[in-house]
Amino acid sequence: MITEQSCITLHFALKTTDGDTIDSNFSGQPARFTMGDGNLLPGFEKLLLGLKPGQECSFRILPETGFGQTNPNNVQTLSRRQFDSNILLQPGLVVNFTDAAQGEVPGVVKAVTSDQVIVDFNHPLAGRELRFEVKIVQVD
Repeated sequence: MITEQSCITLHFALKTTDGDTIDSNFSGQPARFTMGDGNLLPGFEKLLLGLKPGQECSFRILPETGFGQTNPNNVQTLSRRQFDSNILLQPGLVVNFTDAAQGEVPGVVKAVTSDQVIVDFNHPLAGRELRFEVKIVQVD
């Protein structure tokens, strides 16, 4: 049975509520991790507590226990001059920025004008309800 100190081998899928798969390892090798090592968000780990090898479960993940709510303060308007002129800026483009405190931080371009670029630094899954499907292979 999974406890807070368990080392777990599992297959997983992370899906949107529409059923689109964001990430999955069901068609490959199972993942192995130790509870509390930071590989899974705490909200995901809590759902695994008590599960046993062979169990398959599907969980609803609300934004609060997943990637959080979107924060409007994480959407920034930047000067177009801050970007290399060789970059084709368009909505959806992921651009990496260097932050002294956090290191490399990705941002998603939301809009581009001749002199401004609106960049969203929220996690791409922030504010979204998700499905987390697991099959527990082994518990140590």
